[in-house]
Amino acid sequence: MSKPTNFASQLLDDFCLWILEERRLSLNSVAAYRRDIGLFLSFLCEHKQQSVSAKMLNTLSVADFRSFLAARRNGCSGSPAGSRTLARNLSALRTFFGWAEQRRKITCPELELLDGPKLPRSLPKAVNEQTAKKLLQEAGSLARTKQPWIAARDEALLFLLYGVGLRIAEALSLTGSDMPLKDVLRICGKGGKTRLVPILEPVKHAVTRYIGLCPHPIGFDSKIFRAIRGGPMGSRDAQRLLQELRLKLGLPNSVTPHALRHSFATHLLGQGADLRSIQELLGHASLSSTQIYTAVDETLLLDTVSRTHPRA
Repeated sequence: MSKPTNFASQLLDDFCLWILEERRLSLNSVAAYRRDIGLFLSFLCEHKQQSVSAKMLNTLSVADFRSFLAARRNGCSGSPAGSRTLARNLSALRTFFGWAEQRRKITCPELELLDGPKLPRSLPKAVNEQTAKKLLQEAGSLARTKQPWIAARDEALLFLLYGVGLRIAEALSLTGSDMPLKDVLRICGKGGKTRLVPILEPVKHAVTRYIGLCPHPIGFDSKIFRAIRGGPMGSRDAQRLLQELRLKLGLPNSVTPHALRHSFATHLLGQGADLRSIQELLGHASLSSTQIYTAVDETLLLDTVSRTHPRA
């Protein structure tokens, strides 16, 4: 594909600066937007056989966008894109053109006429309560790590994912300023959205025990979760931890750090919690994001009946 023109490059830079500074998206999200919009602008150069301009963007048709999605599906910029990738590309384009209309007076009403690819409905891969208990026990096993502070760290991390419903990035971002844990913890989640989450006593105990055993000094502004050599623990470290626990317990690849967050919500729902409360605890922007857990709960219930009912 051709490289975007100076006009297109500057437009893309301005858009990325906006989603970074005003929408407060993460660097990874900004990079994904830059990649998706950049692919589209490069496609236009070849598709239209001319440089991208404001006039061109104002006169794009549904056919132009369909051509881009078809090219992506056929692998014009690498491996063929699936339906989820195309849906993400289309969502990025809608955000980009919404910004361009407000900030650059570039309007593209044709984009609203384009339907996205149909996506298969997928359910979060939650684990049952027995499996969650085994994961917590194995994470804190001294026989596995041979180092008490590492075992305590891994147990504390999983308690925050399963016992509080934190995203892995949220748990790893906790600092000394959050210690000692109180009954309620303030979490800054996706898009800078802040929420309050209650901390149960077992979670407090696990984190406090880890802090007491950690050999590395934890300052007011330093991350509490540390790698073996003392640096901040990263998301890849957490993924490797779950991989190790999966192999040890014979669990499927679907058991990931995020699966414990799903399990937190699913098990709360199973115990009678209402969707609005779960929405607040998870930090979901809309209730529709939380409603999927009703289907998860039903799936786990049917699985339990099929495994345990004498007439199953």
